[in-house]
Amino acid sequence: MAYPYVHEKEVQIVSRGWGKPRTRTIDGWRELDGYVGFRKALEMGRAAVIEEVKKSGLRGRGGAGFPTGLKWSFMPKEKRGPHYLCCNADESEPGTFKDRELLRWTPHQLVEGCLIGALAIQADHVYIYCRGEFFEANQVLARAVEEAYAAGLAGANILGSGVSIDVTVHQGAGAYICGEETALMSSLEGRRGLPRVKPPFPAAVGAFGRPTTINNVETLCAIPHIVRNGGEWYRQWGTEKSPGTKLFCVSGHVRRPGNYELPLGFPMNELIYDVCGGFEEGRKLKAVIPGGASVPILSADECLACCLDYEGVQKSGSMLGCASVIVMDDRTNIVKQVRRMVEFFAHESCGQCTPCREGTTWLSRILRRIEGGKGTEEDLETLLALGTQMTATTICVLSDSAAVPVASSIQKFRDDYLALIRRGEAVGVV
Repeated sequence: MAYPYVHEKEVQIVSRGWGKPRTRTIDGWRELDGYVGFRKALEMGRAAVIEEVKKSGLRGRGGAGFPTGLKWSFMPKEKRGPHYLCCNADESEPGTFKDRELLRWTPHQLVEGCLIGALAIQADHVYIYCRGEFFEANQVLARAVEEAYAAGLAGANILGSGVSIDVTVHQGAGAYICGEETALMSSLEGRRGLPRVKPPFPAAVGAFGRPTTINNVETLCAIPHIVRNGGEWYRQWGTEKSPGTKLFCVSGHVRRPGNYELPLGFPMNELIYDVCGGFEEGRKLKAVIPGGASVPILSADECLACCLDYEGVQKSGSMLGCASVIVMDDRTNIVKQVRRMVEFFAHESCGQCTPCREGTTWLSRILRRIEGGKGTEEDLETLLALGTQMTATTICVLSDSAAVPVASSIQKFRDDYLALIRRGEAVGVV
């Protein structure tokens, strides 16, 4: 199967150009109308750009889904020193692999989005904080930034406009916690990547103590298209409250895993059975994690009427998050998979908050004991009690992220736990 596989129901906006090495270059990006949006933004001015993004209804694609134009408008209108834009390219959520592809195939799309964003918030400097393990993608992005400078699209007095914006590619060291925006800024400043208490919020006191906005890669990649074509154009896809398209990272027990760009509100069943080709012969759906490892698990019944937008997934009992759709068929050992997720969070905890540092460790120990056939029914109540103490009691939400899949799996797949506890037999093998 050729890369990338494109389904007929996809709407390629940010994924246009994937699989074509020429789009990595500035000339290849210009052939796809690259930097037209940035030139238009220079003519429009910052206030008009923010209004156009507000009109589009674009929501943050990193997980929270906060309106992008509104977020930009929080930056101080009067500039009394440097402003910064940080692009969060530290893609670390288990099951997520969209930002890496945006970096490695269309780096100029991201650079252009960063330049427009910087113009809108009056940022002097853009920092693109990249995941340390993205060796190839980071090199491709760094070359794109060099090309942008050589073409006069970044640096001092861009295109004779009087606007100056510098762009720096900063490579992290592979810490999941640095995907949290305040930890990212701490790491960028050369300190330990520890989350900060808010307020103050980054728009007031951010990187290096200055007003800062943090946006996800996919969010910024949508910006050039919105500015070039208009906010109303972007609203032709998606729903009223969740406009536009979204990259869905589908993994697990489907025939065609991969990245798919689809309108928000797309039915989950259609994604699994039509776009991704369903399951192997004789297998059926057991569970889905719709937004990465840190959101509640959905049972097969809950997936039937689930529409993949922010409101639709919440209505079904979970969160869209970063749209990392992890699909599990009836072979799945739910206890094993939850234990693996919790151990990841325990390993990646920065240790700053006691409920997270201690709670993730105890969750993983108890889950491993149950998985080994040595658990008790009281362990289930202990897991739930631990999760309650870990939720909304820490500086960031990593603690919550570990507790949520445990609670939802006990609620929806309690029989899987009881089979291991009573008989020592796992329901499922993978």
